Amino acid sequence: MLRHDRGIVLRSYPFGEADRIVVLISPHNGKLRTVAKGVRKTKSRIGGRLESFAEVDLVLYEGRNLDIVNQVSTRNTHAGMRSELDRVTAASTMAEGVDAVAQEDEPSVALFELLSAGLTTLDNGPAHPDLVTAFLLQLAAVIGLAPSLEVCAGCGRDAGLDRFSFSAGGVVCESCRPESAVRLRPGLTGYLARLAESDFDVLPDSDPSFSGEAMGVVRRFMEYHLERRFSSLAILGS
Repeated sequence: MLRHDRGIVLRSYPFGEADRIVVLISPHNGKLRTVAKGVRKTKSRIGGRLESFAEVDLVLYEGRNLDIVNQVSTRNTHAGMRSELDRVTAASTMAEGVDAVAQEDEPSVALFELLSAGLTTLDNGPAHPDLVTAFLLQLAAVIGLAPSLEVCAGCGRDAGLDRFSFSAGGVVCESCRPESAVRLRPGLTGYLARLAESDFDVLPDSDPSFSGEAMGVVRRFMEYHLERRFSSLAILGS
């Protein structure tokens, strides 16, 4: 049985002698794991259309375990960002984050649109220093993991919030803080809150004194709650 779908390529890897497994995020069906037959052969017509970050329309043949790619047409290759390593690395982090949280057979319109917005922003110019941090904060919000940044994650107080607890889920007051809570410099949580609420194409001016620390906090928060480490996040946060 053939069916039509749409998706953004998150990653792919070799399968057998000539095929590739292609993993995509679909707004209608969540994470798709598909097989692209023969794309590692030089005469393949569709291999070049299934590069990472490409947004495509698909015709899929429903297989027993994995759907098979029958046809591919390109909506957007996101070619504008591919010439700069920093932008490609940022895109890889975004795709890796979406790949980590997306579920199969579950509508994922919000995840799809978030990734599409991030990639489009990268297409349009050099990556804002805080774009990936903003993306990850908003990714956390989409899946219901947004850290508390303005009130205590334990009791809801809005004062004395100078520590951040990864286990509690955000800033905490002195009364609620666990021993593992880390002290943040004044102004950092407000900086994170602004990033969490801003459109990617109009992010506030970056503050070099905050950007690196903001990324480090968000990276550790995501890794703690998703129980995995991300290689691309480690590169950006180093």
